[in-house]
Amino acid sequence: MSSEEVVSRIPAFIREAVDEDLKNGRFKYVRTRLPPEPNGYLHIGHVKAFLIDYFTAKEFGGELYLRFDDTNPSKEETEFVNAIEDDAKWLGIEWAKVTFASDYFDLLYEWAVRLVKMGLAYVDDQTQEEMSAGRGTLPKGTKWSETESAIRPGVDSPYRNRPVEESLDLLERMKNGEFPEGSRVLRAKIDMAHSNILLRDPVMYRIMHVHHHRTGDKWHIYPMYDWSHGQNDSMEGVTHSLCSNEYIIHRPLYEWFLEKLEAFPSRQIEFSRLNLTYAMMSKRKLRKLVEMGMVRGWDDPRLTTLRGLRRRGVTPEAIVNFVTGIGETNNDSWVEMAQFDAVIRDDLNKRAIRRMAVLNPIKLVIDNYPEGESEELDAINNPEDPNAGARKVKFSKTIYIEQDDFRETPPPKYYRLYPGNEVRLRYAYFVKCTHVVKNDKGEVVEVHATYDPTTRGGDSADGRKVKSTIHWVSAEHAISAEVRMYDQLFNVERPDDGELESIINPKSLEILENAFVEPALADVKAGENVQFERVGYFCADLDSTPEKPVFNLTVNLKDTWAKLEKKK
Repeated sequence: MSSEEVVSRIPAFIREAVDEDLKNGRFKYVRTRLPPEPNGYLHIGHVKAFLIDYFTAKEFGGELYLRFDDTNPSKEETEFVNAIEDDAKWLGIEWAKVTFASDYFDLLYEWAVRLVKMGLAYVDDQTQEEMSAGRGTLPKGTKWSETESAIRPGVDSPYRNRPVEESLDLLERMKNGEFPEGSRVLRAKIDMAHSNILLRDPVMYRIMHVHHHRTGDKWHIYPMYDWSHGQNDSMEGVTHSLCSNEYIIHRPLYEWFLEKLEAFPSRQIEFSRLNLTYAMMSKRKLRKLVEMGMVRGWDDPRLTTLRGLRRRGVTPEAIVNFVTGIGETNNDSWVEMAQFDAVIRDDLNKRAIRRMAVLNPIKLVIDNYPEGESEELDAINNPEDPNAGARKVKFSKTIYIEQDDFRETPPPKYYRLYPGNEVRLRYAYFVKCTHVVKNDKGEVVEVHATYDPTTRGGDSADGRKVKSTIHWVSAEHAISAEVRMYDQLFNVERPDDGELESIINPKSLEILENAFVEPALADVKAGENVQFERVGYFCADLDSTPEKPVFNLTVNLKDTWAKLEKKK
């Protein structure tokens, strides 16, 4: 990627701020970090932060650290660490170093002891409910800003002026596991009347008797995010902590800790969050979906986790183009899922090979085609890529076409196959429907037609025109396949706000087990992108076998007739 392309993918205000910091000597280098919590898989909402951190470091010749925020061991697993690394690499992100918040637990504890000795932290014996009540409140339904103040001011804890030596002793005993969970916490001593409720003596450590995936049972206290985050940035020499707008309220606390400790002054800069309609951004709810079996796993193609998008056939290039092409706004905004689909469609149009597949087949018998014979026809692999070449497709007397491409009684403006009408078979011949065969229930089970042998290749020598071209596969040569047709998992635009049981779309997955595809797809590899002509973009699923390939719908092609029928 060229330097110009990198620059275009960074919000201008971040680029200008970093540039100014270098010019005025605030920092002599640039180091950013990715701070994922290993309690789930990455989703589309994480990608914006990842890319901004990565491209900012890249533009200024700096480096990126991947630091896992493993401060809550009750929800963290090594599985998620490995998955996050793999997904980030798949996006094309490179980093100089992998670290963990737990790497700094010892130093972080030393810094906490320093604050206690400075009279800026104390051990509080209040319950969580008592602390919450004492902290005061903000106006209901409002978010904090510098001009707002609480309806109910904070009240000092009765332990706020506990002697330093007593707090130091209790903190050490907390660390050693002498007290039950919830009995004590370590709090910073800041200002219980502050307009920012987060600065009203925030909790720094809580007691948790939980096995940690890296440190084992060494620790019985674990740091809160606001205590570990900024200090870890400082310990690693991170110059710019780039994060979404929801952390604006946390910035004064971030800066307070670093100032009091006289530590390396990492700078926090915020940008707008990516919100995508019909996409769930809550990792807690995503995890619940997986654990309840409402989806097939973190890689279910209906999810906008990176694992799900990968299995659905979305490329990393499409994701990067979408996220960096949205543009930056001052406030968090919502992006339509249709916009994401359009970017995916544009990306796959250039790279996906073309193949013919019939998903809901009905037989078409060409009565005047020689019995027992077949021939090979030339078919283009990708009209958008001249280097993709062509392939041979088999044609025979009996072929499969889509059920939707035939109507015994056609509605207005229907130009596909019906009795007496002539259409073009893609790459093959003109055919005219003559009659149908029905079963005992009166259902059409077989369509009959005649073909014009002078129209080989799909064009008439005498200039005769037809209004429709349909795709097909030879019944004799076709390969049976399973096709999974995916739709939106949620039936509301903002699923994070709803109860899971009531917002799931019951028609989000339709499995077509009797589809037929052309022989060229016999050796398709898992993850390979392909366009089923006139249908949509698909990719081969991990469940594919040589005997039965499985394809996932990535995104539909635009289908004017389907829209007309739906509207009607």
